[in-house]
Amino acid sequence: MDIPRYRKIQNMLKSKIQQGSYGVGDHLPSENQLCSIFNITRTTARKALEELQKEGFIERIKGKGSIVRERRKSLGLLNVKGFSEAVGRNVSTIFLQEPALRPWITGFPFPLTDSERQSPCIHFERLRTVGEDPVMLENNWFSGKTLPGFLQSGFEEDSFFKTLSKKYMIEIKGSEQELKALPANEKVSRLLKVKPSGPVLQISIRFTTCNPEFFIYSELICNTMKYPIGNRYFL
Repeated sequence: MDIPRYRKIQNMLKSKIQQGSYGVGDHLPSENQLCSIFNITRTTARKALEELQKEGFIERIKGKGSIVRERRKSLGLLNVKGFSEAVGRNVSTIFLQEPALRPWITGFPFPLTDSERQSPCIHFERLRTVGEDPVMLENNWFSGKTLPGFLQSGFEEDSFFKTLSKKYMIEIKGSEQELKALPANEKVSRLLKVKPSGPVLQISIRFTTCNPEFFIYSELICNTMKYPIGNRYFL
């Protein structure tokens, strides 16, 4: 799937901000300068900057241009972009269970469709870290008969959502969540390095997609002591 030109410019500028090439308070190139640098239209340049503003990377001030803003670090979990893209650089992922066909778990947090119940699911479990800090234990489930070849191929750029988009033309359209504060069990305590029975946040998510019959289910258990939950990236 072709990436729109404005999105390429947006992602390039975002990467420069995340890598520190543009610091807080720095000015990005103006619309006219972007047009000259990338040989693009004014509309394309404006759209790229508008998207960066929506994501909270810059502030556009009339007469002053586009200025990189201070961004409080957060997990950015209540979104449909995915952990790595929301948090930015210095993110690591450890597969605790590789993607495989498995039965749906007992007591599943969301009702399943008849079609989903009739087949096993694909499930994988990952530990997500920011720097040296383990911050999230993530489980994902979806119907095992929807994505042909998924188990034989790797993730695009270590991102499940990018894999759905690039390999299967499936886009996330929205989500519904249920949040609970829970005491950490032995496994969670060990993996997230929190005290036994210490408080953690559980988020159960049902993602809707451009395929009305295909849903993705996630359970996220988060240590929010250092990195709070954010939703500024929600689409």
